[in-house]
Amino acid sequence: MSTGSTGLIGDSSRDDAPFAGVSPDLYNPDLAPTKREGRRWGAYNIFTLWANDVHSLGNYAFAIGLFALGLGGWQILLALTLGGVFLFLLLNLSGFMGEKTGVPFPVMSRIAFGTSGAQIPALIRGAVAIAWFGIQTYLASVVLRIMIIALAPSAEALDSNSFLGLSTLGWISFVALWVVQVIIVSYGMEMIRKYEAFAGPVILFTMIALAIWMLNNADWSIAWSTPDSLTGLDMWLKIIGGASLWVAIYGTFVLNFCDFTRNATSKSAIVRGNFWGIPLNMLVFGGIVITMAGAQFRIDGRIIEAPADIVQEVPNTLLLVLAALALLILTIAVNLMANFVAPIYALNNLFPKHLNFRRAAFISAVIGLVILPWNLYNTPAVINYFLGGLGAILGPLFGIVMADYWLVRRSKINVLALFTTDADGEYHYTKGVNVRAVIALVVTAVVALLMAFIPAFAIVSEFSWFIGAGLGAIVYLAVADRRGPFHDVSGEPIAVASTH
Repeated sequence: MSTGSTGLIGDSSRDDAPFAGVSPDLYNPDLAPTKREGRRWGAYNIFTLWANDVHSLGNYAFAIGLFALGLGGWQILLALTLGGVFLFLLLNLSGFMGEKTGVPFPVMSRIAFGTSGAQIPALIRGAVAIAWFGIQTYLASVVLRIMIIALAPSAEALDSNSFLGLSTLGWISFVALWVVQVIIVSYGMEMIRKYEAFAGPVILFTMIALAIWMLNNADWSIAWSTPDSLTGLDMWLKIIGGASLWVAIYGTFVLNFCDFTRNATSKSAIVRGNFWGIPLNMLVFGGIVITMAGAQFRIDGRIIEAPADIVQEVPNTLLLVLAALALLILTIAVNLMANFVAPIYALNNLFPKHLNFRRAAFISAVIGLVILPWNLYNTPAVINYFLGGLGAILGPLFGIVMADYWLVRRSKINVLALFTTDADGEYHYTKGVNVRAVIALVVTAVVALLMAFIPAFAIVSEFSWFIGAGLGAIVYLAVADRRGPFHDVSGEPIAVASTH
């Protein structure tokens, strides 16, 4: 297949030819259902998504934070295991949707929210992702600055001035990483698949090597806990709370996992990839966290914040550079999967007649640059109220989408009807909007935002994602219209007993 206007080199998984009745306002080749014979994401590719994302720098900071909050080694492992089991189940539910329908998240959202109403969840998810794309690129640029100065100490002179919040070296580092990511993503999902497959083993090897190096420095002995370790009920509440927050971290990804699984070869590939990549990989991740944090605490009583703290202390320049390179590879891998793909599809869904994967990728990247993300990162109000507020809404969105697909429609979907503006279309609802889904979202979003920002709800804040998702599902099921025929992926009507 030629690249045409899509810019997806080597991607033959989509149906690029519009089918009968398709509306140009809802369709372009990048939004089209994937063809099964062209799908290439097997269990290993799903596994490498998690091999990269689980070992992200932000996740290490979170898990090491549990050590600082008073959880010991086995408590951290238990919290991560519980969170991993929940995630395994949720990601399978979300992933199966993409494997069956072959459509990305914005199109999937049309099922519950309507052909026009789907812009709401798509843009919320996309806005969160674009902001974090810029922030993660900035955090990676800090690592690159460390590496450049280690290789060329004279470059430190470029790191003393400031223009729009960054030094000259900071701008060089940020723009360099920005360009690399734009180039990779411009070749489409197939190039992302290949990059993730390459990065996964590199990250696992590097993190294990850093843990062994720290263990050696600590004379092969670690501190399994701090003197302020929790016990009794407080300990168990923190374990369960940690597991819940671990799931909340992935609140963005469980929502649009179908962006990737629409290319999965089978449900079995999703299950196997998720199993090795989530619960088992998280045990390895937990072991590395305990080793790093416990070894550093054994050495000097200090609790590190992230692996980057360890990298800065590597005495050998060559090893420091290699470790820094691995962290850069990791951050790019995480950014591509978690923060680049979602806004690309959201923009395609917003302007399908004018955009394709490559153009939407460039626009997403430009937005991620012009918002000066380092200033966002250094502004707690933006992180807490804007990104935190949008993030809180993702739980209710997940509950609504899952309840509609699995409980209301029993996974019987008319994929062809997702691309028509016909007033009689199954997903047209009222002028393209399912008002019932919007009402359910508004009601449960208010509750989620109250839990996120009102101090009186601090006691349940750790469980806010589960509460939001559960309420979203319950409220939607209470107001959903369950009448009418349901369809399977072939578009043929299937007789379904009315539950109305």
